[in-house]
Amino acid sequence: MILYTTRRACLTGVAAAALLAGNAVAAPAADIPAAAAPADAETAETIVVTGKTTRSVTQIAGPEIQKILPGINPLKAIQTLPGVTFVTADPWGNNEQNTSLFIHGFNAQQLGYTFDGVPLGDQNYGNYNGLSPQRAVISENVGSVILSTGAADLGTPSTSNLGGAIETFSSDPRSEGGLAVAQTIGSYDTSRTFVRLDSGTFGNGNSLYISGVRQKARAWDFNGRQGGYQANAKFVHDDADGKLTLYAAYSDKTEPNEDSTVRSPTTTFQPYTRPFFYPDFASALTYLSATGATPAADGVNYRNYYSAAIRTDYLAYAKYDWAIADNVTWSNQGYYHNNDGYGVVAGPITVASLPTLFALYFPGQNLKVQTGNSGYATRTTEYRIDRAGVISTLDVELGNHRIELGGWYENNSSSAYRRWYALDVNNPSTPYERPTNPLFTQYGSEIRNDVYQFHIQDAWKPIPTLTVQAGFKSSLQFGKGTVPVQPIVGSLPGSIGLPEGRITTKKWFLPQLGLLWDATPTEQVFVNAQRNLRQFQTYGAGGLSPWSLGSQAAFDLFKDQVDPETAWTYEAGLRTRRPVALGPLTGIEGQINYYHVDFKDRLLGVNAVPGGSIAGGAAIIQNVGSVKTDGVDAALTLRFGQSFSLYNALSYNRSIYQDNYQSGTTTVPTEGKKVPGSPTWLNKTVATLSLGPVDVQAIGDYVGKRFATYTNDQAVPSYFLASARIGYTIPMSPTGFVQKAEVSVNVTNLTKETGTSTVSVGSASLTYNTFPIAPRQWFATLSVGF
Repeated sequence: MILYTTRRACLTGVAAAALLAGNAVAAPAADIPAAAAPADAETAETIVVTGKTTRSVTQIAGPEIQKILPGINPLKAIQTLPGVTFVTADPWGNNEQNTSLFIHGFNAQQLGYTFDGVPLGDQNYGNYNGLSPQRAVISENVGSVILSTGAADLGTPSTSNLGGAIETFSSDPRSEGGLAVAQTIGSYDTSRTFVRLDSGTFGNGNSLYISGVRQKARAWDFNGRQGGYQANAKFVHDDADGKLTLYAAYSDKTEPNEDSTVRSPTTTFQPYTRPFFYPDFASALTYLSATGATPAADGVNYRNYYSAAIRTDYLAYAKYDWAIADNVTWSNQGYYHNNDGYGVVAGPITVASLPTLFALYFPGQNLKVQTGNSGYATRTTEYRIDRAGVISTLDVELGNHRIELGGWYENNSSSAYRRWYALDVNNPSTPYERPTNPLFTQYGSEIRNDVYQFHIQDAWKPIPTLTVQAGFKSSLQFGKGTVPVQPIVGSLPGSIGLPEGRITTKKWFLPQLGLLWDATPTEQVFVNAQRNLRQFQTYGAGGLSPWSLGSQAAFDLFKDQVDPETAWTYEAGLRTRRPVALGPLTGIEGQINYYHVDFKDRLLGVNAVPGGSIAGGAAIIQNVGSVKTDGVDAALTLRFGQSFSLYNALSYNRSIYQDNYQSGTTTVPTEGKKVPGSPTWLNKTVATLSLGPVDVQAIGDYVGKRFATYTNDQAVPSYFLASARIGYTIPMSPTGFVQKAEVSVNVTNLTKETGTSTVSVGSASLTYNTFPIAPRQWFATLSVGF
């Protein structure tokens, strides 16, 4: 089911949209207690509460996440919620290279992300300040995911939450000890093994679990390998004085990257997929001419040998929620995260500007011989993240006021190095082993960043049916970048040298004001206004980062003249939740809300090489001025007793550039154009049927037309994806060794829809890139509890 609540006690929780579970039992409207937490897996089969907040906040529980697909990325699980567009080329949503996420016109890097309160960064593919939720926690250990669609809570520790926020929470250890094992098999040699051991409660309020997962699968359109290992451990001590939580996670993940298809009116060869040759090295060799050239007919959509993303993460935190008094709680959390990873691609040495690149490093030499005599070379971007931080929040109830005061500090050290390696014709490399002995390091970037954030807010109830919430936050960032290895001039398109220097940005007053009125016992009216900020990306290898610009002069000009992106978000809506007696119809829940966004200093990135290329290029950042967004989300659930429910959500979004921008002496006509990548229309449907031990779920997801360039001269058509699940709970004796057993089958893309999943936008006009929709796939899971 989908649950509706809030993360912080001062917001007291709310039913923000429709509920999905047919077997849920409605709880009466009530305020969440001060110590309320997101729903745990043990209580996920009931509705937690219909409460009160001034913002739209939706929550989906862990068991419902696993029903969509066992092992699914928590971010992909929220695609059934109003206003959310999440697309990717694999069924789990695990491949970070081709992920696209939009919520209310904000893209993935303009949202905030946390895990158990720990900041996860901005989810940039070449990440520099965090990690993805699916690496922070094993999917089966997710207790809930909370989505704020309009504006995030003031205390959200994020430098990127210009729009809303997505908060992932791990489940707590279970009160009773036991062993849970789940095995999934399916299409393309999928095998996923999950094991979790719970201690149950012991001693004076102690409990813990340890768990691990191993996943293997083959990419559906080539012989790439998805895989890796993960481990989680969590300890909780809970007593009258407070709650201590310790958590540790290890993730070693391998994702086979896809090559996007470059599209334009003048591109004659536009394949649906661009499969890699690996591991068929003989075919890769015959694909090239004697001089190493790719077939002329393939043009820019030539084939590479392999590509993959390898990420190893260590994450840990300690948190103590101290109940100082009945009305005072002080929460303190310290965390540490280390990432060591690389993205790798092996491709022909004659494409794009690679002959110029290699000629600069090997002047006058035979480039094919220098790169291993295969006609291919291997490029890596090697990442390192080392960050630590502290979060502190004081929550005080004073009469009809609930006051929250908090702060967040993080120190982050990150690096990105671009290296090239030979691909030996006699001993070809594999994407799953880190290469050694580089031919040369093209460039290397090191960035140190300190972030300070403070907030204060008050939720005041002048009368029992009215809540007034007000507060503000301050966001300060101190970034310093150095370039230990500069590229040779001419080797990096668009660059004469990567910049160094400091940029400090301080926004002291980012206010929020909201109202909530309990108009009737079953209807609520809410309004909210909030200003948010996105700090500059502190990354030295691409993206919208000033440290990725093509010269020191461009960096200095950016530093003096460009402000961080800011936005005012306004929301107003009506919620209802009521029982009815209209024949078989027994309940109705729904929400309709309107939102408006005034976006200032919108930045966009333009590829140095149209369509992108293996050669890369310096960042080209354009300030397109203002963007105005208007939208409506409407969600409705019809409930027919305890057995059947039908949910539908319709979303409309209109995000329009208000200004043109200059590219040299050329005016690019973006004024009046829609923000590309974000569809105008979305529709989601979920039907749930429960008949004793059998449950059936069908999901439909419609994504409307999306523009693919900044001037809207290219677009990709709409599509509709359907998926389904059937599960059967095997009856077990309560006194037997096996306490629970369930078998389920999931099918994705039921109708074999084809088309564009992710559209990658990087040009003002004509050229764009696409990734394909994954074909129909099936997965069977056996889950057993001992």
